Amino acid sequence: MLRHHLTNGLMIVSTLALLAGCGNAASPKPQPKPATPASGRNLRWSKPPAMTIDTSDVYQATVNTTDGSFVIHLFTKHDPVAVNNFVFLARHRFFNGDIIFRVIKPFMFQTGDPNNIGTGGPGYEWNGELPISFPYQPGIVAMANANNPNTNGSQFFVCTGTESESLNSDPIYTEVGRVSSGMPVVESIASGAVKTNPVTGEDSYPVHPVTINSITIQQSPSGPPDAS
Repeated sequence: MLRHHLTNGLMIVSTLALLAGCGNAASPKPQPKPATPASGRNLRWSKPPAMTIDTSDVYQATVNTTDGSFVIHLFTKHDPVAVNNFVFLARHRFFNGDIIFRVIKPFMFQTGDPNNIGTGGPGYEWNGELPISFPYQPGIVAMANANNPNTNGSQFFVCTGTESESLNSDPIYTEVGRVSSGMPVVESIASGAVKTNPVTGEDSYPVHPVTINSITIQQSPSGPPDAS
């Protein structure tokens, strides 16, 4: 069994394992439209966002990447602070242009860092919501932290393989939601080749990083429970 730490900030990531291992003036040319929506990834805030979501509504996040899209059913009722933070950042286009900077194939991939290396965040931290409501398993989306459940920011990870279940022995990562469609895209992202991360020394930095084009929030009246 492998034991991984989901970290953000300037900490070194450690992985423990039982086994090592463009005459006359011409008309101006029209400017091309940007390939992706404008990004708010340079924005920073001094404190966590005020609670603005309606916890009686259902929220979903469509994550559009250069490798395809997947949808996250957000755990609004169980983890309202985490969902409020995620919705706030997504609506400010904070994630647009971020890459998925950390990939461990049988475990998870990690993103949400404006520095694209594992050292950045939104300018604030917020306390976690524990205990978790659902076990960590493939499809679960949770917040990365600095090995302290009260150091959440913007970085999050998507569980992609069975090794994510090892986190259940020390469940300190606040959950945000669960992938409800597009799991093949998630699995494709998780299968990319990796190289050494120059900051952490971990062999998890994608050779061909996948970029988040946008994260779009859909809000609708109360529907199925978080367990759906």
